[in-house]
Amino acid sequence: MAAAKRRKSSRPTPSYRRNGAGTGADRGAPVPVGDADPEPIVAEDGVPLADPIVAPDLPVPRAGRNLPAAIGVGVLLLAAVAASLLFRPEFFVAFAVLAVGGAVWELAQAFKRRDIHLPLLPLLVGTAGILVSSYYSGSEALMVSFLLTVGGVVVWCALDEAGAAGVRDAAAGVFATAWLPFMAGFVMLLLAEPQGELRVALFVLLAVASDTGGYVAGVLFGRHPLAPTVSPKKSIEGLMGSFVVAIAVGLAGAQALDADPWVGIALGVLAPLTATLGDLAESLLKRDLDLKDMGRLLPGHGGILDRLDSLLITAPFVYVLLATAVPGS
Repeated sequence: MAAAKRRKSSRPTPSYRRNGAGTGADRGAPVPVGDADPEPIVAEDGVPLADPIVAPDLPVPRAGRNLPAAIGVGVLLLAAVAASLLFRPEFFVAFAVLAVGGAVWELAQAFKRRDIHLPLLPLLVGTAGILVSSYYSGSEALMVSFLLTVGGVVVWCALDEAGAAGVRDAAAGVFATAWLPFMAGFVMLLLAEPQGELRVALFVLLAVASDTGGYVAGVLFGRHPLAPTVSPKKSIEGLMGSFVVAIAVGLAGAQALDADPWVGIALGVLAPLTATLGDLAESLLKRDLDLKDMGRLLPGHGGILDRLDSLLITAPFVYVLLATAVPGS
């Protein structure tokens, strides 16, 4: 008697299972942290919205980056920051306005996926106003310009669309204002301090040190996930690497500022914590928006906002610590 044929399932085979591709378990190989097949995104009716994007036959770095592109773009960005700081502080202010404005635009495009429409004109005008006034007029101007921007966003949304949609767009606009230009305003306050260029350079290098130390330690030693439900590739070992490199940079920066060594240690501990918090917060937002990256402008990094997420949350803490421990003369 002929063998009974297996009954075929009526459910279509996901794209990442076709062409003989299997999971790490099928191949008998252990799956490192963050490399497991992601769960499909399921709507309320139980129907998958889309197959997860997986390419098991392609050599993908464990940390998920195009490393040559990431290094090249990172070096160019650091060179641009260094050139603007060395030449004239106003050039750095202009560079920051362009960067934060680009991040606002990326966030507006991302929010459209959930039918949320940010009022771009008042947000972009407010971004320029917050950053410029913070540099020239200090913390009081930062607060006043922030409140004016919030007021402009709310009024714009109320006139543009009434009802629940207008309230939702206004709330999103206030969130965008507080997250992007308001947090970036603390970098302008750093720049306006005595030795401002050195303080901003130290702030940027702390974020770079945290990212670099976390990347290297995570790739070489990462075994225990830090927040598996939010960012599976982040590991506790990577965070430890961030602390080591950031403390070294903080100690060097404290010496350059003629500050006590404890200031450098405090900066080296604080920066990885806030940078990781900012990165995880953006990861939560991208999960809710069903996005891998906020944009594609920076190869190997994603969008502008993917580079600013850790810097933005870190800025107010570094400003307050340096303003308290190393007051300007």
